[in-house]
Amino acid sequence: MNKILLIIPAYNEAHNIAQTVDNLIANYPQYDYIVINDGSTDNTKKICSINKYRFLDIPVNLGLSGAVRCGMKYANYHGYEFAVQFDGDGQHLPEYVEDMQKAMTATGSDIVIGSRYKTERKPFTVRMIGSQFITLAIYLTTKGKYIGDATSGMRLFNKKMIKYFSYNTQYTVEPDTLAFLINKGVRIEEVQVKMQDRKAGSSYLTVGGSIIYMLHMLFSILIFQWFRSYSESENEE
Repeated sequence: MNKILLIIPAYNEAHNIAQTVDNLIANYPQYDYIVINDGSTDNTKKICSINKYRFLDIPVNLGLSGAVRCGMKYANYHGYEFAVQFDGDGQHLPEYVEDMQKAMTATGSDIVIGSRYKTERKPFTVRMIGSQFITLAIYLTTKGKYIGDATSGMRLFNKKMIKYFSYNTQYTVEPDTLAFLINKGVRIEEVQVKMQDRKAGSSYLTVGGSIIYMLHMLFSILIFQWFRSYSESENEE
């Protein structure tokens, strides 16, 4: 068994999933993978079944965090040393997994984020402005930890984090959880990667949805982290 499992959450990715998985099978046999069909209403499940891909079928849509947690449980059960959250829409490039693993080994980190903005500037768009605010919120609530691409969906987790995400339902794969984990002593680093545009279909986050998502994350990071810090200071007195 390979040490690294790529967890591929897929919701209505019938136009992209075959290309994503076939690329892994043909060019990256050193990595195992599991597709998490997250209650898709299109032919995602049929394509996985016909092509005999390794996949778990969730009958209802749990959302990204729920799908990734299912993958973490699978990784934990089968004893994988590392797990990578890896999109099924063709945006993530598997050639960067090795760089992420090397960075994890070199730094002793628990999570390595495949960052679009580790060494490159963020473009000036509505979504990236929101991303800047999330970066600032994390910085303010974690005593100065800078995460340049907290919304990246490409992340490498070590065995400890696989277990944590498997059994702690409050741990999601969202930026507010990153802030929480940093304050719990979890070490998070970033590695510069490139990502491709989605091959087909459209993201579930529209412009309006992106704004709502960013506002929700900001509220969760700033308010939750403030409350947590206040509660801990009260307990110390």
